[in-house]
Amino acid sequence: MQSLVEIDGSTLEGGGQILRVALTLSCLKKIPIRIFKIRAGRKNKTGLLEQHLKGVELLQQMCSAKVQGAQIGSNEVKFCPGDLRGGFFTAFVKTAGSITLLMQLAIPCAIFAKEPVTLRLFGGTNTEMAPQIDYTTEVFRPVMEKFGATFDFELIRRGYFPKGGGEVIVTIKPIQALKPVIMTELGNVTSIYGWSFVAGVLPEEPCHLMANGAASVLRKVCRNVDIVKYKEDRTIAPDTACGIILVAETDTGCILGSSALGKRGVSHEATGRMAGESLLQPIEGGACVDSFSQDQIIIFMALANGPSVVKVGSITLHTKTAIFVIEKLTNVSFTITPDSDCNIIRCTGST
Repeated sequence: MQSLVEIDGSTLEGGGQILRVALTLSCLKKIPIRIFKIRAGRKNKTGLLEQHLKGVELLQQMCSAKVQGAQIGSNEVKFCPGDLRGGFFTAFVKTAGSITLLMQLAIPCAIFAKEPVTLRLFGGTNTEMAPQIDYTTEVFRPVMEKFGATFDFELIRRGYFPKGGGEVIVTIKPIQALKPVIMTELGNVTSIYGWSFVAGVLPEEPCHLMANGAASVLRKVCRNVDIVKYKEDRTIAPDTACGIILVAETDTGCILGSSALGKRGVSHEATGRMAGESLLQPIEGGACVDSFSQDQIIIFMALANGPSVVKVGSITLHTKTAIFVIEKLTNVSFTITPDSDCNIIRCTGST
């Protein structure tokens, strides 16, 4: 095993992104790491929160790592991985901490395990500051499949802010290698669809208002806008929330998405319009992935067996952070070339 690598957790995004990418690569490459100043870029609570701690513990299980500093509020973690293995692993986040962020940590590791991996994850399924679970399954999973990997998914219970309590089961079959991808032509949008939901004590009216708000924006680029409006089953989603998830498909095979959750003080029509405008922006700019998938594919590009080229919109801070960590821990390098209103990200991966 190589010598320990130190990573300043206050760099760039200065939040959980550095921790997630560093832990994933440590686990995959058997690189011992020390992350200090964890989440120092966050004004309120720095250090490990509940969801970050459970992410550390999840990967600790998956690669039998020796860990120091894994406790709530810790500003420093030392992670020394062992051999990555398959099997059944659980992470129980007591808060509404995002299940999808746990998936971002664990899935790249699981696809290179020696045996299939099953994850039973508890926490928030539809929360702010993280992709909604429906975005991850309906938008990011198809993008991930272009690299040759996928996952099976079962939703047991939805968890919303502030209670959490969601539960999902994710199953991943390992593969030998990820394929490089070339995504540089957006093409024409052929369809836009999605889901507008209410849950708990809310009446059905908000889901219709959110859907109408989104459709009013998106019909600028596609007449075929089909948003299903529904109320969640109380046995699956007992708590109160509302939101919308949108997906766009193009004739070149690109899949882009967006989502929004209802908030106090924001009309339901405005929530729908915000989600629609978030999806419209990368489409009008010609990007082949949206800003939410942009940073997530960086690690797949780095791990793919060959050169990948992807056209994106503005480079997000999360993407810059992922690239920073990958280049620090591996011999992979990225280039970013401006292209009209977009950027071209290039990378030759190394399995």
